[in-house]
Amino acid sequence: MTSRAAPRAFITGCAETRLSAQETDFLREARPWGLILFRRNVETPEQVAALVSAFRDIVGRPEAPVLIDQEGGRVQRLGPPHWPAYPPAGTFAAIAETGEGPRAVEAARLGARLMAEDLAALGINVDCVPCADLRLPEGHGIIGDRAYGATPDEVVPLARAVAEGMMSGGVLPVLKHIPGHGRARADSHLSLPVVETPRAVLEATDFEPFRRLNDLPLGMTAHVVYAAIDAERPATTSRRMIEEIIRGEIGFDGALMSDDLSMGALEGSLADRAEASFAAGCDLALHCNGDFAEMREVASRSPLLAGEAARRCEAALARLAQPHKIEQAQARAHFSDMIAAS
Repeated sequence: MTSRAAPRAFITGCAETRLSAQETDFLREARPWGLILFRRNVETPEQVAALVSAFRDIVGRPEAPVLIDQEGGRVQRLGPPHWPAYPPAGTFAAIAETGEGPRAVEAARLGARLMAEDLAALGINVDCVPCADLRLPEGHGIIGDRAYGATPDEVVPLARAVAEGMMSGGVLPVLKHIPGHGRARADSHLSLPVVETPRAVLEATDFEPFRRLNDLPLGMTAHVVYAAIDAERPATTSRRMIEEIIRGEIGFDGALMSDDLSMGALEGSLADRAEASFAAGCDLALHCNGDFAEMREVASRSPLLAGEAARRCEAALARLAQPHKIEQAQARAHFSDMIAAS
């Protein structure tokens, strides 16, 4: 990848359902690696597909990543009447808890495959799933039923199935929130959670699902302080957390993006937050809210993709594959029956 052609190492949002002239000029000049969509950007399938296509035309990369948070349950940016409602991760966990682990895995994989079908039809090629955080009693409800279980043994088979279902449908998964948000007692959208659990316990519990899933192509950091390792900085801006834990102990070698830099857990200007995330070792800065002034700040501190960051991003995109064909009506009926039976 030459520096002239390289995108900048950030993912941006946009404000509305169509790109404004101001946003168009910004995208053409700043060349972000990707675009992330939210409900504010969604009206109809035709409109979303046109927005995706317009972004790629502007940045000049036909497979430029377009991301979305489509987990099911509370976190579902595409929904009725144009798209199906999908169950949360907790539904598959509940099936597994009845002793029907294989059926839970099959349902999780099929549900993800069907979501990928929805996304790929619009040109969206990255989904921010699976959430491999543990569902722990002391944790804030921001995770809750977004988790696939309370232990690594419960989480990993279901999270793996979701990732496989996505990739078989031509959509890349994003493993989140590395190295684990389930023990956090605060919502990082609003404030900075501090976890004081000993490192040995974290390694055996919270970090373990991510270690077992470390071969996935993309990952997202947690805006959480793990005081036993770095008491001053959340994982997103902690070089020690990223080098020693995420890249070292967990062994994740995929492209690593920050969680949304505009969240309340972080302090300082958006430019300072972006700079801190790159200094810590993030490959990509993620900014979601579509605030144009903030978008410009993030872009101003985002380098051109180069070196190891470029290698990891290119390796992730190389795993995009043509979807395996399915009989949609039959698959959707089977999925509905599996969920209804639970």
